[in-house]
Amino acid sequence: MIITRKAIPRRTVLRGLGATLALPMLDSMIPALASPPTPTKRLGIVYVPNGMRMDHWTPSTVGSGFQFPSILQPMEPFRDSIRVLTGLHGVDGEGPHARASTRFLTGVASQRDNGSNLRASISMDQIAGKILGRETQLATLELAIDGRDFAGSCDEGFSCAYTNTISWANETTPLPMENNPRSVFERLFGDTGTTDPELRKARLSKDASLLDSVSERAQALSKQLGTGDQTKLNQYLEAVRDVERRIQMAEVQSGRELPVIDQPAGIPDTFGEHARLMFDMMALAFETDMTRVVTFMMGREITGRTYAEIGVPDAHHPISHHARDPVRLEKLLKINQYHVTIFAEFLERMRSTSDGNDSLLDNSTIIYGAGMADSNSHYSRGLPILLAGSAVGKGGYHMQYPENTPLTNLHLSLLDKINIPIDSLGDSTGRLPL
Repeated sequence: MIITRKAIPRRTVLRGLGATLALPMLDSMIPALASPPTPTKRLGIVYVPNGMRMDHWTPSTVGSGFQFPSILQPMEPFRDSIRVLTGLHGVDGEGPHARASTRFLTGVASQRDNGSNLRASISMDQIAGKILGRETQLATLELAIDGRDFAGSCDEGFSCAYTNTISWANETTPLPMENNPRSVFERLFGDTGTTDPELRKARLSKDASLLDSVSERAQALSKQLGTGDQTKLNQYLEAVRDVERRIQMAEVQSGRELPVIDQPAGIPDTFGEHARLMFDMMALAFETDMTRVVTFMMGREITGRTYAEIGVPDAHHPISHHARDPVRLEKLLKINQYHVTIFAEFLERMRSTSDGNDSLLDNSTIIYGAGMADSNSHYSRGLPILLAGSAVGKGGYHMQYPENTPLTNLHLSLLDKINIPIDSLGDSTGRLPL
């Protein structure tokens, strides 16, 4: 038997003027007669702030066959790929909002500090990045919607660093979360092939997109591919072009309007547009294997963001302290539902993107949740946590753990599933059945 098909290298990239475009996994990257590649393991964490309407989040029954409460209804199409987890709690401490975000991935509560003596611990995403990042260009990627300039909008007596991030490199180093889509796009696809800033300026001065600069190489590569790979490549390139177009549109709009505090050029006008753009880049980063670990804060604690596009012009944080007022409760419910709706769109994007013989969602572990439960009382017991993707085992299940089970026990179990076992994390006491 004569084998004529030649495999192209897995790390093939398209280089252009000040740009290097990574490619997704193509069938042509698998040598003829080779065994199917081992699925790539990925970890994503999506954090939402200011607690949850727990009465509209928690299923009324445990086990399979549960009914999705109103907040989780957008998850119905993904029933077989998700698990709802209840009973997990975060370590107690001072500074209700500061500790909520700090402990979410570390299991360590924040400490009173003016910024000169920060104390937490390495977060589980960074532990994963140390191993999974050995084979990728970026060890981890940290994304956010809100910026970091929030002086006066943090827990009193606590550094704003505690509420600006959920990722910690070590016990004293909080990692910045990037909220500017242009910065994220260029980090993933921009000027990575050269240190010469003039090349980037030249491309921008011609108003050329990243795909324009690599189009000839893309056409040449396409001629080497089979029909299926050509379709996959074209779909991927169109996705990149769509993301870049939306960033460019946001930049034009920002240039025409009065400046908005903490909204640099390139950030869309509405929360929904911004969040969808960041989620799309999260999916592209996974698809191209630029990184296998991404954290995304859909909002920082104490955020005063408004949601006029869904009829909630009030600031999120004051609404979350609803004092059982029916009007505020209804507005908080709308915000919680809106977040989950956009997250569901991301899961659909992941599910519809092939990854070898599976989908991106099949080969990823995604955590969605908040660092506090009832926002009105800053309650940290029974946190709202949802798992999606490869780690859920039997999907469509509501798992209720014993009261006071540390959230960090979940993190240990998830790290085990991506072959990164560690002895302990923060306040952990053991592993969880999943």
